[in-house]
Amino acid sequence: MIQVKNIVKSFEGVTVLKDISADFHDGEVNMIIGQSGSGKTVLMKTMLGLFRPDSGAILLDSHADLTKFKEREMRAYHRKVGTLFQGSALFDSMTVMQNVLFPLEMFSRMSDAEMRERAIFCLKRVNMPEHTYDLMPSEISGGQQKRVAIARAIVLNPRYLFCDEPNSGLDPKTSLVIDQLIQDITREYNICTIVNSHDMNSIMEIGDNILFLKNGLLEWQGSRHDICNSDNEALNDFVFASELFKKIKATNI
Repeated sequence: MIQVKNIVKSFEGVTVLKDISADFHDGEVNMIIGQSGSGKTVLMKTMLGLFRPDSGAILLDSHADLTKFKEREMRAYHRKVGTLFQGSALFDSMTVMQNVLFPLEMFSRMSDAEMRERAIFCLKRVNMPEHTYDLMPSEISGGQQKRVAIARAIVLNPRYLFCDEPNSGLDPKTSLVIDQLIQDITREYNICTIVNSHDMNSIMEIGDNILFLKNGLLEWQGSRHDICNSDNEALNDFVFASELFKKIKATNI
């Protein structure tokens, strides 16, 4: 679990996060949603330890405060973190297998055989065909690139998984597959997963714990099941902006 307590963050005198407090649970897909400029990315980067907040605390499993970590403690924390970037961020000059092996070569003490066994396990877990292992990222589809990125993100058995717009650039069908994969891995390994997303389909499909930010404030928090019954006007304007989602809400009233 990650607990954010009264986090304030400013840049050049402009307050971007305004006294944010929330819990991010293990074994659940915790989603941060909101319009561009609402503070989503800043909150995620603060939880990753890339930004230091002006005030407040970020507790890991109810005790260690991330905001007070020294460099050595931060390095140890980052070894427990898996990240899935918006554009997959695979190394173009490395094969699928080499991309997944990279974190193991950097941070583990496994033998070459053990590292390869672990990489193959993770690639199979995300349903990557064996014939793709020696291909370059440019030789596989966008959806497969996301699968490889997920395999790389979980290869070190992370305690925490951060996903930034994981469905960006994917077609609706492939997005559903990636959503299901993220949810399955989160539950299977009891990971604390945090997803930054604009994708309404993802929110309604896998959002176990949803934070809605507006202008740097935590405007609303609940599950995907709570959204349809919410009377929060700002949340409704954001989630049900399209006619399709307005109909979904109407059928649930």
